[in-house]
Amino acid sequence: MPEPTTAKPLAPGMILGPDGKPCRACTAFRNWKPAIATREQARSNASATPSGAMTAIAATSTSAFLQNKRANCPPDSEELGRATWTFLHTTAAYYPEKPTPTQRANMLTLLRSLPTLYPCSHCADDFGEDIKVHPPDVSGRASLSRWLCDRHNEVNKKLGKESFDCAKTDERWKDGPADGSCD
Repeated sequence: MPEPTTAKPLAPGMILGPDGKPCRACTAFRNWKPAIATREQARSNASATPSGAMTAIAATSTSAFLQNKRANCPPDSEELGRATWTFLHTTAAYYPEKPTPTQRANMLTLLRSLPTLYPCSHCADDFGEDIKVHPPDVSGRASLSRWLCDRHNEVNKKLGKESFDCAKTDERWKDGPADGSCD
């Protein structure tokens, strides 16, 4: 008879993937390791990598060190999420106002592939359930942008974040602010 195993308790915020192992793409980096390194530890760790040494020495906080250290690491759930939403919103911003049947089919394929291919299984499952309830509107640029904004705001709500004003999708992902600050 096999001996019962006692699993180590997970760190707060740590999420397991479908394989039962900690999922990097599902977990925010801040939940991987406690931020307990001192400035001296940061210096000694950074000295192992020439490009990070000067930055770590200049860093005045552990968070600055960790942020620099993250530059060469796989994306965590937050970085992956921001990049994915940026890609999807920007793609919608440049989607045709009157798409061809092929463009519509391609966009539907892209959106419907996310629940299958997205690295964070929890995020993928959640998005898959959401698009079952709210099928993608790929009838035109404005409709797709609004649909994506609504989906993004659903996620923001679940994460306790503020909602984005969907009237500003073009300003945010296509045209930039009227003040020309992005020109």
